[in-house]
Amino acid sequence: MDKFFDTTRPYADLVGRILMVVLFVTAGWGKLHGYAGTQAYMASMGVPGGLLPLVILLELGGGIAIALGLFTRPVALILAGFSIVTALIFHDGGDQTSQIMFLKNVSIAGGFLFLVANGAGRLSLDQLRRKS
Repeated sequence: MDKFFDTTRPYADLVGRILMVVLFVTAGWGKLHGYAGTQAYMASMGVPGGLLPLVILLELGGGIAIALGLFTRPVALILAGFSIVTALIFHDGGDQTSQIMFLKNVSIAGGFLFLVANGAGRLSLDQLRRKS
C-alpha cells in the first residue's frame, strides 16, 4: 500500500493544492466583480475598505501561486495568517454558521501550514526553479 501512496503523492500534492485554493480564487474573483459591496462590508466590520486591493491580490494571486506551486512556502505562510485573521474578524459570531466558518478558516490555515512544512511537491514550479 505504501508504494501506491508513494506513486500517487505528486498527483495528490497537485490536486490538494488546487482544491485548497479554489475558495480563494473564487472569493478574489467575486470581490473584484462586487468591489463596492465588498468594500462596504469590510468597512461595516471595521476593516478599511482601502485594503480590498491587497485582499484581492492575496486571494487571486496567492491562490494561483499555490495552485502552480510557485513560492509555495512563503505564500502558504501568508495565506495561513490571512485565514486566521479573517476568521477572527469576520467569523467570530456566536451562531452556528459563524462557528463553522471560523473552524473552516482554522482548518484551511492548518492545510497551508502543511505546505509551509512540506513544500508544493514534485509537480510544481518551485521544483522547476530548484532544478535550474
